[in-house]
Amino acid sequence: MFPFLKKKKKSGGDTTVEAQDIINGAGEASGEEKEVHTELSLHPSWNVPAEEQYVLRFFNNELPPLKPNQVSLSGISLTKEIDGVMVTAFVRHSLPHSIQIGRVPLLLLREDGTILARKEFDLRELGELPPKTSRPWRFLFGRETLRTEEIPAEGWKLAFELKPKHRLDLDPTWEEVLPEAEKETLRRIVDELGAPKENEVNFFGLQAAMNDGGLRVTVLIRNGSHKTVCLEQLPLEVEDAAGDVVARGSFKLDRLEIKANTTKPWTFIFPPAVVQKDDPDLSSWKLNVIRG
Repeated sequence: MFPFLKKKKKSGGDTTVEAQDIINGAGEASGEEKEVHTELSLHPSWNVPAEEQYVLRFFNNELPPLKPNQVSLSGISLTKEIDGVMVTAFVRHSLPHSIQIGRVPLLLLREDGTILARKEFDLRELGELPPKTSRPWRFLFGRETLRTEEIPAEGWKLAFELKPKHRLDLDPTWEEVLPEAEKETLRRIVDELGAPKENEVNFFGLQAAMNDGGLRVTVLIRNGSHKTVCLEQLPLEVEDAAGDVVARGSFKLDRLEIKANTTKPWTFIFPPAVVQKDDPDLSSWKLNVIRG
């Protein structure tokens, strides 16, 4: 099952994260600093010969202990396949109860942190991991997930890709003129809203008011993807509480950047010529992107 284990040499590095970063409801780490040594746990469907079990147990016993409430990936071996790269690694955790991990993006890295491959895996296939255990698993990175053809047989590591906290990103012009109290209010709103769905870009309305016959709306543009989004031309309409279209217009934004996993406030001013309702009910309203 693991022919490479006969070499009795582990070729990958170790990476560790806090359990609450990847498992909902994992809880915060306790104040204890005791070390946790994980026990080998094989998947119930795996039929591993005794000799290979011995080598896996040897590898596992050689791993550094974990602190409470941690999850770790410890590379065992990497082999190049016709359809990609097969990585074998221990998935370890130090929680005092059984856990199950869901869908998570994993990174195959060089020792210096350079990304070799990225892929999302459904780690529910690992099954339920008993308390404080270490389970070997195989991860196939298909050719389409590789960033380079130069994959080292040693000096690599497997890591969870942790999404940074969704945050406020102010345009320089806003950064200069907004009082600190208003900036803090925007940060609080962004924190309370949380992150958008993966790869979703949406708008959250903050303020809308009629202004000299025109309509002025301020919104939060929220980017839930891991890439910067550049907005150039936006056809928009505003509906009031009655569902009536108040204004409709197109805005040239000169490649407005919404950085990955950030929210940027922006104001759109609809001139009187595009306002379609003179006395709208703006007690509630929404901004729509006009499609095609």
